Amino acid sequence: MGQVPNCSAAVETRLTGLDLLNQATLNKGTAFTDEERDMFGLHGLLPPHVGTLDEQVSRRLKVLRRFPTAFERYAFLRELQDTNETLFYALIVRNLEETLPLVYTPTVGEGCQRFSEIWRKPRGLFLSYPNRHRIREIVSDARFDPVRVIVVSDGERILGLGDQGAGGMGIPIGKLSLYTACAGIHPDQTLPILLDVGTNNQERLADPLYIGWRHERVRGNDYDAFIEDFIAAVAERWPDVLLQWEDFAGTNAARLLERYRERLCTFNDDIQGTAAAVAGTLLAAIGVTGVPLTQQRIALLGAGSAGSGIAALLLHAMIDGGLGQDEARGRFFAVDRHGLLVEGMPGITPAQAPFVRRRRDVAGWRLQNPDEIGLLDVVSNAKPTVLIGTSAQSGAFTENVVREMAKHVDRPVIFPLSNPTWLSEATPEQLAGWTEGRALIGTGSPFAPVQINGRTVIVNQTNNSYIFPGVGLGILAANARRVTDGMFMAAGRALAQLSPAKEGKDERLLPPVSELRAVAVAVAKAVAHQAQADGVAEPASETTLAARIAACVWEPCYRPYRKIA
Repeated sequence: MGQVPNCSAAVETRLTGLDLLNQATLNKGTAFTDEERDMFGLHGLLPPHVGTLDEQVSRRLKVLRRFPTAFERYAFLRELQDTNETLFYALIVRNLEETLPLVYTPTVGEGCQRFSEIWRKPRGLFLSYPNRHRIREIVSDARFDPVRVIVVSDGERILGLGDQGAGGMGIPIGKLSLYTACAGIHPDQTLPILLDVGTNNQERLADPLYIGWRHERVRGNDYDAFIEDFIAAVAERWPDVLLQWEDFAGTNAARLLERYRERLCTFNDDIQGTAAAVAGTLLAAIGVTGVPLTQQRIALLGAGSAGSGIAALLLHAMIDGGLGQDEARGRFFAVDRHGLLVEGMPGITPAQAPFVRRRRDVAGWRLQNPDEIGLLDVVSNAKPTVLIGTSAQSGAFTENVVREMAKHVDRPVIFPLSNPTWLSEATPEQLAGWTEGRALIGTGSPFAPVQINGRTVIVNQTNNSYIFPGVGLGILAANARRVTDGMFMAAGRALAQLSPAKEGKDERLLPPVSELRAVAVAVAKAVAHQAQADGVAEPASETTLAARIAACVWEPCYRPYRKIA
């Protein structure tokens, strides 16, 4: 495991002049000293003022705040990242609460939709289907030698926005920005990859600015062979890499994870990271309600890859808590596009199968429509204590549904998780109003605080950003060979332990976003220990693990430069 250099360690480079300034990972802008300007031929290319990183952060922050729209701020930050990576991360780390919604959800959604408009400089790799025979050649470049973490997408299911084709590259770039900003993984060790297998988005295909392969999506055996070529090249090039699957369509997400999870160190953040974030937030909410996990009744709207992943992790947690498998399954009510999942329904996926209800389970229910058991039917009859949305259906948690739930539960736990913001199943303001302020709310995207009964309530962002950076950090520090489901449950439990609500039931459920670096370290420790317990990492003492984690964490700072021949 390579140690991240500290701020006093010199950078050695043979680049000079514009070649040095155009290297985003090396560029310091006005912060190059007079001696460095002499050494590298920078006089005249830079204004005479010798600045500091602090001054540069203040200057860029001032410019950032002047842009009228979130998308313009997103585009500005992307250009800054491609110009001066140290400055970009210094600005993000020092202003996480303000900038996270810009580099990540919800703004990254529009960033993917309009990715072709603002693409300027190469970042990461576009591996297109026509170049499938060149994958090994492309990844062999020496500049990728330090890579330890890859985030890959094929752009088919970007947030709740669907197929964005090559524009889906905005997601791997954004996710890896959080690996660095929240967990300190050095940017040189990260690699975003977009697998361009075409797109079925007619708006993208008709756009003259579209930068992707103009072809309908490759499917079936050809798609699988392309993925196999990619995985084989990755495993050969970086045998110890951590690979994160991101925003693949539900038909591919679970099966690709199952196919490759024993061949390399890999996980799917939509399935496993989301589940751990929900588990952590729910455990924090349980600390407030006092109702044990084994007594919760969970209604889930949206039984795709994310929803099924959430249910699977919570199911295992209930079984670990002492419930039998059948009893634990009986506490879940999964609603998809055709209503409650019940036996005999066509198209049930393997991930949904454990949560299909028997017909006799609902035989005595009073239903609005006997042919399709909707969410309101579920809430009226099952009286869930927890309501989770991963449906990408704006407004799906209607007033009738929420008020009916609140009639039967003193402190309803409601998580409208769909992203971006405008696809949320309900707003926190609505949920607070319909439950007289009794609901414990977690959202996928950030929302402003809510005023209810004369008090200000902070909205908990139940988002993967609390989980995956720390998971990655723990995996790297432990030198884990594989990723287990137990590591995600450990991450969720570690997050719950950090809940401010442990100090008072009126406090927020999750730590503020400004503390995500501390959260990542705590999650990393739990994940590393679980990796050892699961036998996928070699034993190491608490002290050794803490030192390894610290050695992986990079602080954005300018280092002195030394010229080499």
